[in-house]
Amino acid sequence: MPPRHCRLGAKVAESGRPSEVLQGPPPDSVVFDLDGTLWDTCATCAVAWNRVLERHGIAFRPITEHDVRRVAGRPHEECIRVVFTEVAEDDLLTLIADTQEEDNRMVGELGGSLYPDVAVGLRRLQARYPLFIVSNCQAGYVERFFDWSGLGDCFQDFECWGNTGLSKSENLAALIERNGLRHPVLVGDTPGDEAAAHACGVPFLYVDYGFGECGTVDHRFSSFGHLTEWLLGQPPRTP
Repeated sequence: MPPRHCRLGAKVAESGRPSEVLQGPPPDSVVFDLDGTLWDTCATCAVAWNRVLERHGIAFRPITEHDVRRVAGRPHEECIRVVFTEVAEDDLLTLIADTQEEDNRMVGELGGSLYPDVAVGLRRLQARYPLFIVSNCQAGYVERFFDWSGLGDCFQDFECWGNTGLSKSENLAALIERNGLRHPVLVGDTPGDEAAAHACGVPFLYVDYGFGECGTVDHRFSSFGHLTEWLLGQPPRTP
C-alpha cells in the first residue's frame, strides 16, 4: 500500500515562490501526469480522429482541437463516448479502437507541443529525483512521447490506463508500490489527477496552465519553470 502523508489541501503556495516547502517529509520522487502537464497533443489528435471518421465513413461534424481539449485527461474510451454522443454504438466501438491507433500514429509523426521549460526542467529534476509518469492514455502513447520528445531517459517507469484498464488512482498506487516510493508527489492539471493523489495519500502539485480546474491542492504553479525551482528548493532527504 502507498505510504501515508500529510493532510492534503492544508496550504496553497503561490507559483514562483520556491522558498516555500512542502508540509510533511521532503519528496523522494516525482510522478507526472502527461497531457496538460508536460505537453499538449490536442491538435494532433483532432487530425487523427477526423482521419478515422473519414476512413470508416462515419457521419459527424469535423473534430476540432477544442473538442479534444475539453475531454483531455480522461481514459480514451470515455473521451470518445463524451465527444461522439450521437454516434451509434457499433460506430463508437470502431472509433474507440481505431482512434487509439491513429492517435499514436499521428503523434509519432506530428508530435505535440511541450510546455515551456519542460525539457530543461526535466533534465534538472532528473539529477535530483527519480521521475515517473502516470496517465489515462492508451497503450503506446507514452512511448510516442518518449520518442518524439527525446526525454524518455529522464523517467524510470510509467503506467497508463491502456496497459492496465485501471483508474489513475489504481495505476498511481501500483507505480508507487512497484518502485518502492516512500514520499512521492504527483504533478497534474485535472480533477482526476487531484482525486488520484488524494486516494493514494500523496501531495498534489497543481499546474494551472493545463486542461482542468482543481480546488484542493498542496501547491499551485503557473509554469513548469516555477515548479522546477520549487522542487529543487525542497530540503534534501535524510537517509
